[in-house]
Formats: sequence, structure tokens, C-alpha cells
Amino acid sequence: MMRTEPGGRLRLAVPGAGAAALGCDAVGVPQRIGYDVMARLPRVGCVFADGSRWWWIVPAGSGAGLQWPRSVHYAPGADISGAAAGTGGPAAVPRLVHRPADGVPYTPPIPLFLRICRRTGVEPAWSCDVARAAADRSDAA
Repeated sequence: MMRTEPGGRLRLAVPGAGAAALGCDAVGVPQRIGYDVMARLPRVGCVFADGSRWWWIVPAGSGAGLQWPRSVHYAPGADISGAAAGTGGPAAVPRLVHRPADGVPYTPPIPLFLRICRRTGVEPAWSCDVARAAADRSDAA
């Protein structure tokens, strides 16, 4: 399930209309850790696999401030064109390997980020600006 757009851009096509409200990005991990990551998440949204990567659909902007491990490809707009073959990107047309029964296409990004960091042996890190903005929002509430 992928759309080829003008200019040959490749974008994962999220099934149903569930992604319209929040938009969507995709997080790609090496295929060798895909199943392990999926098996240990509390909730899993739509997941695609292309032979070299497993791609999780997350709400748009979920990667802001997060320092993903080097082996991860974060694709704004679920545009996987930049993940070229040979660099861990698409080796084949992505296929949907998991679709949640409730129809909500998103995997919660923070548990996904923490699980990927743990699985790759990378200490989770994020920008101080994100933490500061979150603190400011909670102070204003």
C-alpha cells in the first residue's frame, strides 16, 4: 500500500480515513528488529514492511525533538522516497503487515521511540527545547 506521487515520490498509503485528522509520518527500522519492536509495544497501529525495513505510522510531527538512533529513518508525511535501497530503505513495495482492529492507524510515538532505543542499545535523547515547551504547556494549564 503505497502511492507514487508526481516526481516519483513514494508515500505509504494509510488504509481508511483515520490518518486525516492528525496527518502521518513513518518511522522505519531495520527489518531484523521489526518483529521484536512490534511484539513489545503496548499498542501497534499500521505497520508496513518492504524487505529491508518495517515502517510504523505515527501522528505527524511525532519526531520533533527526538534523537532517533542512526539505524532509524524518520519519514515526514510517510514519504519514504529518501530511504534509498542499499541504505536500509525500500527494497520492495511495502506491504501492510499489521492493521489495528480499531481502525486507528497510529502507533504511540514515545513508546515506539523508547522501545527502538532499547532494542538498538542507544540511550534515549531529545532536545531540551521539546522538554521546555512541554513544561511551559503544563504550567499554562
